[in-house]
Amino acid sequence: MYFLIIKILRILKYTTFCYKFIILLNIKSSQKHKFVKILIVDDHFVIRQGVKNILHKSLKDVYIFHEGTIATALEVIQNETLDLVILDVCFPEGSSLKYLQQIMGTKPECKILIFSALNEEQHALPFIYGGAHGYLNKLSSEEELQNAVNTILETGKYFSDTLKERILNNVIDGKQTVSVNTLAEREMEVAKLLIKGEGNLEISNRLNLQKSTVSTYKKRVFEKLKINNVIELADIFRYYGKEE
Repeated sequence: MYFLIIKILRILKYTTFCYKFIILLNIKSSQKHKFVKILIVDDHFVIRQGVKNILHKSLKDVYIFHEGTIATALEVIQNETLDLVILDVCFPEGSSLKYLQQIMGTKPECKILIFSALNEEQHALPFIYGGAHGYLNKLSSEEELQNAVNTILETGKYFSDTLKERILNNVIDGKQTVSVNTLAEREMEVAKLLIKGEGNLEISNRLNLQKSTVSTYKKRVFEKLKINNVIELADIFRYYGKEE
């Protein structure tokens, strides 16, 4: 009887050890296979769903949130521990540029990838200087999007060759990036009236200027912002949150 009790105790001791060992393995496994959390912020549902489907193809153990407004996105950022925010530029609330500091202040460890239809060569640098960790054009291929997300998750940054060259040239030449803040007061007035749909004659009457003077201001605005038409002008003003 004594030997039987000893044998049972040994079995129980061995079973307890195995149980603890299995628990330890599960803990380590869960730590090793931590879920990546990504938030997609875009006011177009088709874009959000498309990006979500593409990322599910290339990432394992990923949980993807998606929101259509800045306000709801900020709630998710506040309440979740996110690894990456994929952020559009233009929203009804204004440009996402002015929200970068708020996002980084709330979750400084979270990376931000700007995903926009605006040309990166002209528009990416304000976001990069504003704290974003990468910029990708919406015309990019599925593979480019996957590569950008994987790179930013692994290294913390993603810059295309075009953007790297632009940053380097700006540093070497000491150039400033395109910004509506470079416009003079009268140029800003003319630009805002152009965006509202007013023509040169209407603007000249409103501002009490010669029509030729309005044409000169318009030309300067387009040259400073490196644009060709009023549609691009409206995009840039939304981008900087200057629309009224």
